[in-house]
Amino acid sequence: MSQSKALFDRALGLIPGGVNSPVRAFGAVGGQPPFIAEASGARVRDADGRDYIDYVCSWGAVILGHAAPAVVHAVQQAAARGLSFGAPTAAEVELADTLCRLVPGLERVRLVNSGTEATMSAIRLARAATGRDLLVKFAGCYHGHADSLLVNAGSGALTFGVPSSPGVPAALAALTLTAPYNDLDAVEALFRARGGDIAAIIVEPVAGNMGCVLPQPGFLEGLRRVCDAHGALLIFDEVMTGFRVALGGAQARYGVTADLTTLGKVIGGGLPVGAYGGRADLMNQMAPVGPVYQAGTLSGNPLATAAGLATLALVQQPGFYERLEASAGTLMAGLQGIADAAGVPFSTVHVGGMFGFFLRDTPPRDLTEAQQVDVARFGRLFRALLEAGVSMAPSAFEAGFVSAAHDQGIIDQTLERARGAFAGL
Repeated sequence: MSQSKALFDRALGLIPGGVNSPVRAFGAVGGQPPFIAEASGARVRDADGRDYIDYVCSWGAVILGHAAPAVVHAVQQAAARGLSFGAPTAAEVELADTLCRLVPGLERVRLVNSGTEATMSAIRLARAATGRDLLVKFAGCYHGHADSLLVNAGSGALTFGVPSSPGVPAALAALTLTAPYNDLDAVEALFRARGGDIAAIIVEPVAGNMGCVLPQPGFLEGLRRVCDAHGALLIFDEVMTGFRVALGGAQARYGVTADLTTLGKVIGGGLPVGAYGGRADLMNQMAPVGPVYQAGTLSGNPLATAAGLATLALVQQPGFYERLEASAGTLMAGLQGIADAAGVPFSTVHVGGMFGFFLRDTPPRDLTEAQQVDVARFGRLFRALLEAGVSMAPSAFEAGFVSAAHDQGIIDQTLERARGAFAGL
């Protein structure tokens, strides 16, 4: 019996589904997950000593590659000084300053421990600031597992066919209105009907939880315009896209500034972190300055802030994002060519260090189109790639990622391994 199988069998008796996040269970693709023992650069190694070229990248967090020396060194130094204090530190101030300097629209920012905390807190603030209760989100977008956000959700909720989770009170679900992604007409219709009750729109500016779906030209600009016309706030969930699609995130790339922004993943360099921020007049409504309460024992954890600062220092180097995007583009173009030669319906998108591929002839524009893929065939492709030593997200409805460690040699090796996987489809 392999070590991964032994570990998974043991975990099944201790942890629901044997995993601590649903999509890790491989339920959507078949088989069982390899248990990862170590990682370096663009590769991970499982408990049985098998190496994989990794395009999960801790779901986008490790933009420099696994165990980047500068990040590891920063964390080691921080750990030697203490793991957690429950008190302010200089590193928190430095990270906040870096975020406010680089992300458009951030005048004040609050550090938390996860993306879910960040989005939950931003929505609470939006409701308090506007005095309204309703929220608009988009089908297939995932904003964490807070109750009012598990309505037509993406990510694991979509993969497992539970877009509206049991345990979410109907009264809370009723406060969330949904529209198709990229459908500005539907958003305008919601606001014509309920605009005076809508506190905010929350959106992934590049959707990453129904696969990687790009905003159509004018969509984000239209959301900004609708919010301004009706006195609602625009929340960009940049937990995934922040420092992933550009320095400064999607707001810098697309030129649309949100009222509130949520961040995570890259800003912690691979350690648990989240943040939300925005205009000073809004953020000053948070306790202890204002009446809107939010707190966290481990918020601004010194290890996470050290990893984040080390990561953000390196992504600011000239040419970093140009190289990252070139790697993603080369990978996607290569896979497209292999799929075409194999006669497999296939399409791709990429933006910054984020990508998506779909077993359909054109990239989807919304959830309905994203679901028009052959999920069973994707499962076969996933398993064949994994067997060849290439690790992709174990779901047809998740984005993939490259890191700075995915150089031309790694991409070439990936494409060589992919040829056999596609031949078997």
